[in-house]
Amino acid sequence: MAGSVGDPATGRVRTEGAGPTGADGLTGAGGATDSGGRGRTGAGGAADSGGATGDTGDTGAGADGNGTGRAWAELLRVSALFSVPGDLLAGATAAGHRPNHRTALATCASLCLYEAGMALNDWADRDIDAVERPERPIPSGRIAPAAALTAAGGLTVAGLALAAAASRPALLTATALAATVWAYDLHLKNTPAGPAAMACARTLDLLQGAVATAPPGTMQPRPAVVADRTGTPYPSGAARSARAALPSALLLGAHTLAVTTVSRREAQGSSSALPLAGLAAVAAVAGAARGGRGRSGSRMWSESRSRSESRSRSAAYRPAAYRPAVGRSAAGRPSEGRPAVGRPAVPAPSPVTAVLLAGYGATAARPLLHAVLNPSPYFLQRAVGGGIRAMIPLQAALTARAGAPRTAAALLALIPAARRLSRKVSPT
Repeated sequence: MAGSVGDPATGRVRTEGAGPTGADGLTGAGGATDSGGRGRTGAGGAADSGGATGDTGDTGAGADGNGTGRAWAELLRVSALFSVPGDLLAGATAAGHRPNHRTALATCASLCLYEAGMALNDWADRDIDAVERPERPIPSGRIAPAAALTAAGGLTVAGLALAAAASRPALLTATALAATVWAYDLHLKNTPAGPAAMACARTLDLLQGAVATAPPGTMQPRPAVVADRTGTPYPSGAARSARAALPSALLLGAHTLAVTTVSRREAQGSSSALPLAGLAAVAAVAGAARGGRGRSGSRMWSESRSRSESRSRSAAYRPAAYRPAVGRSAAGRPSEGRPAVGRPAVPAPSPVTAVLLAGYGATAARPLLHAVLNPSPYFLQRAVGGGIRAMIPLQAALTARAGAPRTAAALLALIPAARRLSRKVSPT
């Protein structure tokens, strides 16, 4: 599900149709940026992970329509799953929490919902696939439509059960995510609201990581285990965690919206205005994720680094909104020789975050620039593929920005695994 990406369809807007975060492809469970992959066999066909050129699947249809393991792997687009964990980890760290067993449960729930969307997407598009992609598991007869629909329903139930095991707030968020996925696949993907629905799914998927990781049992703010030097604890309930993670969730949603919008014209081509708008959106996302710059931002970053050396590891995951403001003493009074500051300054990004954001920008912006110069279907498909591939670096950058560079590095390790699997099973 949720939600990090699969290549968008050339004719149909299957943007993240299959999962909370991605469409048919690799964005991930919550609304990612992926679109389905109608008829994509080359140019961006493996948009999300790198390189698959199309579904190669078995040609022998199962007589009973139950399908082989290979057929189910193609239907569920298993190579697209690697963008899902980043949503949950980015949400947990953005909320100021260290990932725990509830994060793992929520991640499994998102994976189930993502795959439910994949199966439902193919079931809903089975008549279109019979014309445009007859080699897909359902039109080729390897998997019966009823079996695909049953799988979608079963995976949805499993995802909600896993979310319930994490916490009540996680179940509420997962329910909203599942509703978004089903609404998109069954109706919204062919309407102007399709890109917004995918952006909503990706946003919800990241928030799922935040609320699931928070201390369970309440939707209201509650005292956290860690306090700053004043001895005043910052709230860490599910509601507060969701608010703290919302900026990161909106950035992922904005990226998803931009890529999904471009994907709607990848089969027909467009004017240069569309990829140019996508390029502006990528620049805006990267700029917003980078945060404040200048001497004040650099000073706060250096001060926060020195303070962190004397604090516990848990403090590294504290949301920036609850760290002492620059220009104020530990007691909250303006410091001598420094101007009083009404609200905390935004720290400049760490070197790790800056590098990850540069990687995100380069991955997404370069093919978009080519599409601006030549907005033909081929280059638009390449642009959508670049946007999908950029999802994991963006998740990693948001995670590093929240103070978890090791977790960000672990997310980057998913990229080569996604590339290898995509050569065997296309994410589109």
